[in-house]
Amino acid sequence: MSHIPARQFGSLAPALVTPFHEDGSVDLESAQRLARKLVDDGCDTILVHGTTGESPTTHQPEKNDLTVAVKEAVGDKAFILAGAGSNDTAHAVRIAEGAQEHGADGLLVVAPYYNRPSQAGLRAHVHAITDATDLPIMLYDIPGRTGLAFSDETLDDLATHPRISAVKDATGNVEQGVERMHRTGLEYYSGDDGLNFAWMTGGASGFISVVAHVAGSQYRQMIDLLDADQVWEARELAYSLRPLVAAIMGGGQGAVMAKHAVHLQGLIDSPAVRLPLMRASEDEISALRTAMENASLL
Repeated sequence: MSHIPARQFGSLAPALVTPFHEDGSVDLESAQRLARKLVDDGCDTILVHGTTGESPTTHQPEKNDLTVAVKEAVGDKAFILAGAGSNDTAHAVRIAEGAQEHGADGLLVVAPYYNRPSQAGLRAHVHAITDATDLPIMLYDIPGRTGLAFSDETLDDLATHPRISAVKDATGNVEQGVERMHRTGLEYYSGDDGLNFAWMTGGASGFISVVAHVAGSQYRQMIDLLDADQVWEARELAYSLRPLVAAIMGGGQGAVMAKHAVHLQGLIDSPAVRLPLMRASEDEISALRTAMENASLL
């Protein structure tokens, strides 16, 4: 009999891009159109203000407006998970408070980047954000971006908090994550599209995906197959998506390439990004278009 893991944060969450107009302002209408399409594709959670949403270069009023707009677009059809990330704890607290005030259902809390505090500082940072709201918390472990990994001791400590219940893992270390999910009881979510299948077969609850912007229905099918113990069929589906994953996550920047992908589909009006990110090259767009055509997504 299949054992389906707990899923407080759903099972399939696109890390939503933040669409911009050509003048750099946030395009809420495109965001709503995209969010509705993703829910129709089978996504049961939408992550706003993650790294793919260009969270380092969007500001508090914009974050609040986007949370309201996406919530309005999808209603109760999807859980709204909001990033509350900053290397300034007081700033992260304000982001978290704003997210709750404007309708978010949960928070994604990344380790503070660049200033690289101690593990005690990391724990204090997470507790300060957690205690600022009543929302459930998913931790985000991505040391390749932050320079600061969650230690076993830190995860064991944070797992005792009643509202810290999950981890988005982008460490690339599935074996370590499987051991941690069993030891701590925390739900785990894949944070790396190339490892989604591996994470799910290791017991993860789902994944937070960039490629789901265009492959949401395929990923929903993969999750459903795994829930039904149809592992071989899910494996073949995962393998078939590898060229698409490579085109979006391989050479370029995921946020940039995901915007170009949904722009090619006509879901957002512009692929504009904010500096320091840059639009993709013509060669990158051509490779992306080919991968999408081969996957019958254009």
